[in-house]
This record gives sequence, C-alpha cells and structure tokens, in this order.
Amino acid sequence: MGVRYNEEKCMKLLIIEDEYDIASFLKKGLEENGHETQLAFDGEMGLRLAANGPFDVILLDVILPKMNGLEVCKKLRNELAFTKPILMLTALGATDDIVNGLNIGADDYLVKPIKFKELLARLNALNRRSDFSNVSNQLEVGLLSLNQDTKEVKHDGELITLTAREFNFLAYLMRNKGRVVSRIDILENVWEVNFDLGTNVIDVYMNYLRKKIDKRFDTKYLHTVVGMGYVIKED
Repeated sequence: MGVRYNEEKCMKLLIIEDEYDIASFLKKGLEENGHETQLAFDGEMGLRLAANGPFDVILLDVILPKMNGLEVCKKLRNELAFTKPILMLTALGATDDIVNGLNIGADDYLVKPIKFKELLARLNALNRRSDFSNVSNQLEVGLLSLNQDTKEVKHDGELITLTAREFNFLAYLMRNKGRVVSRIDILENVWEVNFDLGTNVIDVYMNYLRKKIDKRFDTKYLHTVVGMGYVIKED
C-alpha cells in the first residue's frame, strides 16, 4: 500500500476476517499507518483473542466460519463485557443486517469493498469518541455521576457497568442535562450518522440504560418526552 494517511495516535486492533487477502490488505495498511494489529480467521479464534486483549477497536466481519460476526459481537458484549468499539465489516449492505449489528452492540459498520481512507477515518472516530476534551470530565445528575477519564458510572458511589455504546449514550444525555434531545440528535452524536435508520435501536439502548440505572434505584433519571425525544433529569 505504501501510503500513510493517519496522524492519530497508535491503536491496537483485532481484525476478525476469514478472507485471507482482505485480512492481509487491512493488516498491511493499518501497520503502515502506525497501528498494531492481530488477525483471527474465524469467529471462535477471534473471541479467544478478544478475551485476552486488550484491544482499542475490533474489526469484525459478519460472515465467518465456526461462529458468525453477529454471534461474536453478542458474546463480546454480554459474556465478556467488552466495552471497546466494534466496527462491523459486511458485504451485505442491507439495512436489516446493519441494524442487527447495531442492536446487539456494534458501534459502526463498513460495507465491502472497503475504502481504506474511510476505514481509517471510522477507526479514528471510534477511538476518540469518548474523549471529550472540551467539557468537564465529571458529569453529575443527582446521585448519578459519570467520569469521562476513568469511564466509570456510579450511583451514590455504587459502580454501574455499561458497554461503550451505553456509556456514550448516557454521557451525551448528561452533557445535555435537562434538555430534550431528539432521535436525530442522538443518532448524530452517539451513532455518528445523520439519517434515521428507521429502527428501534435508540429505544433498545434506552431500555438497557433504564434496566441498569432507573429500575435499580428509587430516583428515576431517564424520561421519554412523547413525540420529541429523551431527557435526563431527577424525577
């Protein structure tokens, strides 16, 4: 490839891709741009490597032998509590397949054939998405606190475990405390897409947050404003 596009900090990346030529192309290009990479050629191998990490971002193909990418993603989020970004690679391109990946915990997707400059841009965006350098590192709403440096969320001192997507969603709401944010606002700032996917992905993640935050404590923070969006405030 021989071309260096990237000026961002070095990342440690896991590439789970069964097509050898594509995996080699990605590895070569990413390493030429200063990143460290590791390859897995099937879902089970990828899951094992991810468990032994750490990795900054995982590039995960959808169609894989032994265990498909959607199953790997689901296990990473639900069983291994993997909180770093996951970028799905798909040759499918259908909205339903993209939505399925986002619903089970993927942070972004890229449709094959892959444009390398776009891949780098997506990886850099995912890696710095939680780096809110221009705002306070500590966000608070009532007894709920979120630290953007340590990536910890606590309720009255009790630690609450969130995935990377849940954390970013909650952080966006907390940075807009008391303000109703629309679905498009959320998609643009948390999912980084500027169109409505026509899916319930936001509702799904709001439900995840409510289970971990509102349903466990007396004070309710997450509120739906029918026809307008969501707001975080003390009940």
